[in-house]
Amino acid sequence: MLITDFAAPACNKRKVEASLKLNRRAFLQAALVAAAGAGVACTTNGTPWRFLTLDEARTLAAISDQIVPPDQDPGAAWAGVVNYIDRQLCGPFQNLQQTYRQGIVAIDGSSRMIYDKVFADLGAQQQIDMLHRLESGQVPSAIWMQVSSSEFFSLVVDHTMQGYYGDPRHGGNRDGVSWKMLGLPYPPIRGRLRYDLNKA
Repeated sequence: MLITDFAAPACNKRKVEASLKLNRRAFLQAALVAAAGAGVACTTNGTPWRFLTLDEARTLAAISDQIVPPDQDPGAAWAGVVNYIDRQLCGPFQNLQQTYRQGIVAIDGSSRMIYDKVFADLGAQQQIDMLHRLESGQVPSAIWMQVSSSEFFSLVVDHTMQGYYGDPRHGGNRDGVSWKMLGLPYPPIRGRLRYDLNKA
């Protein structure tokens, strides 16, 4: 068999190239639509946050400070839990963007209905009462159509704990505050132990 038997005629080659261009264009358009549907793009928007709005961050800070309140040690808000959640919502938690957006709106909506103020503007006891209501599902059901209040509260508790006690490189636990509070040594940097042993 001759090499020329494998070569496509020029007209077929043009059809293939045109088809590839069309397929590439269709693929890119489909990818953009899918990305838009998957979640809100994370960009710098003139605020310190990648995904959250200022009001959403303020509400999350107030919630996290009731979950891990400041006492002789800094609370969750100071430790950067909101920064941790915001960063993760642009990465591993991207599929939870709408859950957070809807959940925070529902918390503030419930708070307005019960106390006539958004959550962050409530007194400490009112905030605690609201969190108990969220946890037990005793909130206006019409506001919580998209997400369950108890499930959302549990999600925020989990992420607050991760942000407060996790590795600072993920955006929370500023200055290793929780590790200092627990008297834990800083975890070794990868390769440091081996380097020190070889040096000795």
